[in-house]
Amino acid sequence: MSNPEHPTKTPGASASTWQTQPTYSNLGEVRAHLLPSKACRPRTSEPPSTEPQPLPPPLPKKTLTRTQSLPTNKAPSPSPARAGLPRKPLRGSCSVDESQAGGDRAGPACPPAELPFCSLDTELGLSLHDLHRPEAVHAALEALQLEGLRAVHARLHARLLGGRPGPCRPGHRFRLLDSSPCVESGDALYYRLVREDEEAWHLLAAKVPKPGAEEPNPWGLELQALLAPHFNLQGLCGLVPVGALPEAPWRGPVALAAEVPELTVAQWLVEAGAQPPGEFARAVALLLLQLSAALERLEARGAALAELRPENLLLVAPRGCATARPPRLLLADFGRLRQRPPGPPGVHARQLGRLLRELLGPGAPLATSLAAGLERLAAQLARTRPSAARTRGALQALLWGPGPELCGRGAPLRSWLRVRRALLVVHLAERAVGGEVPGLEDGLCCEYLAEATEASLDLALELLRD
Repeated sequence: MSNPEHPTKTPGASASTWQTQPTYSNLGEVRAHLLPSKACRPRTSEPPSTEPQPLPPPLPKKTLTRTQSLPTNKAPSPSPARAGLPRKPLRGSCSVDESQAGGDRAGPACPPAELPFCSLDTELGLSLHDLHRPEAVHAALEALQLEGLRAVHARLHARLLGGRPGPCRPGHRFRLLDSSPCVESGDALYYRLVREDEEAWHLLAAKVPKPGAEEPNPWGLELQALLAPHFNLQGLCGLVPVGALPEAPWRGPVALAAEVPELTVAQWLVEAGAQPPGEFARAVALLLLQLSAALERLEARGAALAELRPENLLLVAPRGCATARPPRLLLADFGRLRQRPPGPPGVHARQLGRLLRELLGPGAPLATSLAAGLERLAAQLARTRPSAARTRGALQALLWGPGPELCGRGAPLRSWLRVRRALLVVHLAERAVGGEVPGLEDGLCCEYLAEATEASLDLALELLRD
């Protein structure tokens, strides 16, 4: 068998990849020398002639391409068929990439864009090219965190709000649970009752006006019926029909409230005075935050509350929580609503400032940073008269940051927001693994971080800074 000749060196090959110049074997020529030609095969049973047979003419030389050649750095080894090994199925011709020639495994020499792992990831939305760019990875993570927070907030809000009862229908039956009111507010008495039908029952509250109370403004009551459901606005679901409860201690039709109150803010203030200063200041901030959210909705509809009174602010235990702290606040004094007069947007600012000082007054000396921030906010409410939306943003910043160290122009608010969102996601995940149920404060914090922007953070810090 003649020795194979070296083909011409392929252009572009890296000389540093191989220690010696690789040799290439012409497989067609080798096969022709190994197998006898048809003319040499015996046709009879006579023994083959001992005379030497002429060799067949050599095959024409061919210029071998890379996909038709195999590089070898050592002497050719016996083929698997001649060594008695099973023949592997053919998988098509391929060439060895110079970058992988030194390894034991050969791979296809295809460009990176054609590799399977370079396809777009359906969950991350990143390609292999994006993974090499830190700004693309950070943007993808930021978008996923924001989307996750919004989803968590939506689920928490639905669970804390609970199933809202629909409007009353003619087939509903009513049953009074208590002959005495469960809560007495400044203008109304609330009685617990059950509304039943063939499908379900709901625990509701009959809102009975107190004798001698001020006549409610019809415009405010109409607005209450038209407003979309809100977590901090009292919802109504109809009237108790006349004669449906013969044993009821009232006369005539009364409104049905979707939530049963447990106490008023005035009553809560008497009980909460014994709390530690830090807990008391945080509870006040959470209540005022919810009240600002309710007033924000009213201001958006061109309405203003004539007077904010603690005895007309109701507190309800949030549904689906292991603990009632902090309570859910409901603004129920729609009979005192008026159309907002022209002027600055902060029509409720001074009332909020007076209420905040009233809530902080009975507590022990508040030496915490949160209490100091609330005192500063109360002064700002009276001086600058911000809107309820801006007041809510300032309360959110006091509760969950950013702190005063980030006040000032050029502060890295976006970086702080990204880190804070990531920490909240990790915090909620750790508690969920431990079996802890998220509460109302978790839902409010999720709402804050899901809505916050650099501009809103800067506006809130500006109000606290002046």
